[in-house]
Amino acid sequence: MPSVALFSRVKAKKGTGEELIAAFRPVFEQVEKEPGTLVYVLNRSNDDPELFWVSELYADADALAAHSGSDAMAAASPALGELIAEAELVIGEPVLAKGVPG
Repeated sequence: MPSVALFSRVKAKKGTGEELIAAFRPVFEQVEKEPGTLVYVLNRSNDDPELFWVSELYADADALAAHSGSDAMAAASPALGELIAEAELVIGEPVLAKGVPG
């Protein structure tokens, strides 16, 4: 099974960037325990403090499903939903990379 790459572009509601970061903290505690989650990065734009993107890499589709179905994601989703003004999600697979497991 090929690895699964996920990219999310997230725009927080005005003035809630720090709250969005805080809402992601339990998710990061969870991904540290997930052997199939190879990369999980929350990035923030230098030009817009409300603009974030999440880069994720999973060993395979089962690892993505385990992460998505985790209790931490279920608990964090309502809080994140309240803070997000808009979001875009792209799922694919790595084709070229440097410095990431694969």
